[in-house]
Amino acid sequence: MTVALLVTRALLALVFGIAGAAKLADPAGSRKSMVGFGVPAAMARAFALLLPLVELACAVALIPVTSAWVGATGVASLLTLFVAGISISLARGAKPDCHCFGQLHSEPVGAKTLVRNVILLGLAIFVVRQGPSGSGASVAELFSGMDPLTSAILGFSALFVTFLALATWLAFHLLRQNGRLLLRLEAVEQKLGMNAPVMPGLPVNSSAPLFHLTALEGGKATLDTLREAGKALVLVFTEPGCSACDALWPEVAQWQKEYAAHLTVVPVSRGTLDENRAKNAEHAVKNVLLQEDRETANAYLVTATPSAVLIVDGKVASGVATGGDEIRALVGRAILPPPVKSGDPAPAIRLPDLDGEPVDLASLRGRRRLLLFWNPSCGFCQQMLGDLKTWERNPPGDAPELMIISAGSSEDNRQQGLRSRILLDGSFAAGQVFGAEGTPAAVILDETGRVASNVGVGAEAVMALASPPGKPVA
Repeated sequence: MTVALLVTRALLALVFGIAGAAKLADPAGSRKSMVGFGVPAAMARAFALLLPLVELACAVALIPVTSAWVGATGVASLLTLFVAGISISLARGAKPDCHCFGQLHSEPVGAKTLVRNVILLGLAIFVVRQGPSGSGASVAELFSGMDPLTSAILGFSALFVTFLALATWLAFHLLRQNGRLLLRLEAVEQKLGMNAPVMPGLPVNSSAPLFHLTALEGGKATLDTLREAGKALVLVFTEPGCSACDALWPEVAQWQKEYAAHLTVVPVSRGTLDENRAKNAEHAVKNVLLQEDRETANAYLVTATPSAVLIVDGKVASGVATGGDEIRALVGRAILPPPVKSGDPAPAIRLPDLDGEPVDLASLRGRRRLLLFWNPSCGFCQQMLGDLKTWERNPPGDAPELMIISAGSSEDNRQQGLRSRILLDGSFAAGQVFGAEGTPAAVILDETGRVASNVGVGAEAVMALASPPGKPVA
């Protein structure tokens, strides 16, 4: 029994020592958790400091046998408050972030959190019921009954476990700090254009090579004649017998129709007139040009089909986009509206939701909205996912409506478990127009559909935009 009591005290001391130290290392998170459990914002700062100090005091008191009963009583009292607070929150349907172990482990409260605290409460009561004089053996008494070798091994093992726990804690904080630095570095690199992917092809802003090609519909076409309309030009290089080119052909016809006011899409193929006319019979793609061999493709450094190059004002405006996905992204970027800033109306960008229903951002009027730029594969997004879910369940009274603009597939986004409407933007087109430099990032649209804030990048900036002035973040 005495050894069992000593082990129980050591376990409780370890748990509360780690919890107290972790909370002290993250005062902002502790304050936020206090507010989530209903502590008034004005008192949250004091409570966020007091609680970890009490936890550490109880952990220290549990070690000496003379003060172990007092420490166990304190731990039992704290755990009773924790169990009551968690139970009340769950009964109300709220799941605030427990922040039980600070940055080491933090998640919305649930049945698992409640069970863990009930088990710890049972252990504390086990020590308390023994009375002030029955708290078990002291550490000295435990070692006194052992031979020197066993005592040395046990002591070394305890020191090693303690060292391992501290090293793990320090490594976690170093990695977290490194993550914050990487986020800032990524934003700087994106602003400077340093991390733009290097695409094959001619240098951007170099003069586009001239050509003089036969048109499928008859006559000749040159770069200059195609530029006369004053629109951006996309050359799509294809080959007869290329199955990926054939699969893209219906989309080329669709782009020519939908984007005719802003973009000229010109396929450049090779082969005979008859085989290209046969290929084009079903979809009626316009402006098909024929090269004799691969002279035009070679001039633009195109080595595979299907590929595409964007030309603006007679200059190369992109690298070579190869394959259907890259070409779609290139066309999507080519038709983007100009960047917007605070005070501008939301641009006309149509994006599908998870069910395929299109939404035009220019039509978002009638209420204040928070556009959140998201990526399920972004580690920084995943770090704030719990906070975002908590905010969704219990947003401040005057909070904006959340609309998420996300990369990734429908399935990846459904697995996030978010309640708000999600629009899919695989090429990050909307983010570029609004000036988002990474994910997570957010911007406010007012009731008239105008941009009403600067872009906030990072979890802290996003959650600040999610809560109206004067309202604490849930």
